[in-house]
Amino acid sequence: MADAVSIFMSIGLSEQKAKETLKNEALSSTLKRAIEQAQGLLGSASIDKTAGTLLYNMVTRLKDSNRLSFLTEYIITRKITSELQLSAALDFIKSHPQENLDRLEFEAACGVGVMVTPEQIEDAVRFFEVTGRVLATPLTPAACWFKTSNRHFFCCYVSHSAVKGFFLLSQAAKPKAAEKDVKIEQVVNGEANTEGKSLMEQLRGEALKFHKPGENYKTEGYVVTSNTMNLLKKHLEETGGQLLYDLAVDLIRRGHAYVCHQRGEELKGHNVPPSPWRERPLEESLLLFDRMRKGMFAEGEVTLRMKMVMEDGKMDPVAYRIKYTPHHRTGDTWCIYPTYDYTHCLCDSIENITHSLCTKEFQSRRSSYFWLCNALDLYCPVQWEYGRLNLTYTVVSKRKIIKLVETGIVRDWDDPRLFTLTALRRRGFPSQAINNFCARVGVTVAQTTMEPHLLEACVREVLNDTTPRAMAILEPLKVTITNLPTNAQKEVRVPDFPANEAKGSHVVPFSKTIFIEQSDFREVMEKGYKRLTSDQPVGLRHAGYVISVQRVIKDGCGKVCELEVSCASSDSVEKPKAFIHWVSDPLRCEVRLYERLFLHKNPEDPAEVPAGFLSDINPNSLTVIESALVDRSVGKAKVFDKFQFERVGYFSLDPDSTSEKLVFNRTVTLKEDPGKM
Repeated sequence: MADAVSIFMSIGLSEQKAKETLKNEALSSTLKRAIEQAQGLLGSASIDKTAGTLLYNMVTRLKDSNRLSFLTEYIITRKITSELQLSAALDFIKSHPQENLDRLEFEAACGVGVMVTPEQIEDAVRFFEVTGRVLATPLTPAACWFKTSNRHFFCCYVSHSAVKGFFLLSQAAKPKAAEKDVKIEQVVNGEANTEGKSLMEQLRGEALKFHKPGENYKTEGYVVTSNTMNLLKKHLEETGGQLLYDLAVDLIRRGHAYVCHQRGEELKGHNVPPSPWRERPLEESLLLFDRMRKGMFAEGEVTLRMKMVMEDGKMDPVAYRIKYTPHHRTGDTWCIYPTYDYTHCLCDSIENITHSLCTKEFQSRRSSYFWLCNALDLYCPVQWEYGRLNLTYTVVSKRKIIKLVETGIVRDWDDPRLFTLTALRRRGFPSQAINNFCARVGVTVAQTTMEPHLLEACVREVLNDTTPRAMAILEPLKVTITNLPTNAQKEVRVPDFPANEAKGSHVVPFSKTIFIEQSDFREVMEKGYKRLTSDQPVGLRHAGYVISVQRVIKDGCGKVCELEVSCASSDSVEKPKAFIHWVSDPLRCEVRLYERLFLHKNPEDPAEVPAGFLSDINPNSLTVIESALVDRSVGKAKVFDKFQFERVGYFSLDPDSTSEKLVFNRTVTLKEDPGKM
């Protein structure tokens, strides 16, 4: 047995495959005969892996053992060098049972010795697609037609540079009707066109849009920084220059994937019938996958599927689909997109992830995760599953978020009212706060639902220690200090962190005209109200002044629009009951205030929201204040810079900001209610 295993391994079989072969007595006996005959033809030379694979495949599929020597000779003498050629040879033998075969007819059917350039094949393929006819010249010696299972095939054998193999174009039994009569010589000469370009030139033009590995910077719109080239070089060193498409091609070549024509509706459920294209030749799948990439199929017409069975019994999950929708990053560069089952493990492997943490619903995909990495001989991370963490007053399902985006309820996936990571980042949630929240909740296999205010509490803890202070007014009320000169102006130094003034400070102007919050003044004194009234003075934070109302000015509608006050040094008067914030010579900005997106705690629960989550939108989830005022210390802030606007809340600079107008998102309110101060 050990000798037989060694013999089988000598042609490229793995030890496991060799042992499995030995269990089939008839197969192992025939394979031994083929190997002995091959060695007799080669003499002292060994059988290379390509020939060994063809020998094994020939033996497993050959019905007439009398043809064993005949086919072995063609394989060892390198007249048959591909799986597709072998398939054509086996089909010919099956349809010609007579004892003496016509070798010339056999070799013509298998494409033995035919030399055709890739350009000629492309022209022939495109011509057939447009006209439904075979290109007669110069491919006549290389072309043959035959019919199997109600399908037509056009075969050409190619031996050009490193490209060798049988390329098979599969078409429906009924050829496409020609939209225009294109002469054969026009296609051959590259003259057939409607816009001044040959048909193949138009196709190749699309292919030229793909940048090579490491040449991302050549893509339109790509942002290049001073460190871009170093990062791309490091990326190439770590990945070997492979994007995901290259790995898919490798998967096909290894015999682990195939192009399938089953429709989406045929693949739904768990009792899907096996694909009739599962065992199609490798070269055929390679050609069709390339045609998928070039946009030569309609959406849903074909997919690339992996040859494996998942835990839940689902067979041959899809790896690539066709989708003619511009990508938010790559635009129209690609028309085929990988699925989660294909992408997850490969991206983790390329990025050197150690542990891939997933929610419980992905447990059924663990087999595909491990299988795919091992099928491609790649480093395989570990997948761990845990219970999903849900939050009340929101939805986290991707399908539901897509509906919110498509219906215009939210702007996009990064709308700060959502709880996607990009949305939390845009709203100003620091990553440390999210990590702290997750650490407090803990990891469990059970599904957990938490209140958003617990996450917001973690955000406040981090921002309180990390965000510098500034003063901003959301609803301005103009205040004129009457006992200051018209041109009076001084600078006030404000600490960035009042609890630790050693961490820095900034300077703001103070002049005769300042602005305060409308809510910080009331005409009529109310019990418990500690801020400015006609009879009650108030202090100005950091300024060292106490102001008292002298006159209240109203507009035509009777609304207070301005106050005239007098000021006194805080050292010379009785300490006021409260100090309020203010701005002078400020910047005008836009402020966006966010509340919970849904009215009910569980918007996905039919018992709580019978009409569905889309009917439960909070109409006040977003308030935009277009003319807020902020002190000039934030004028040079960068996108995502965070501040605590004193007595107002924590805010983050939004990407919508321009040099003319800053835009701030309220991250969370302060722990204390400003109305009680």
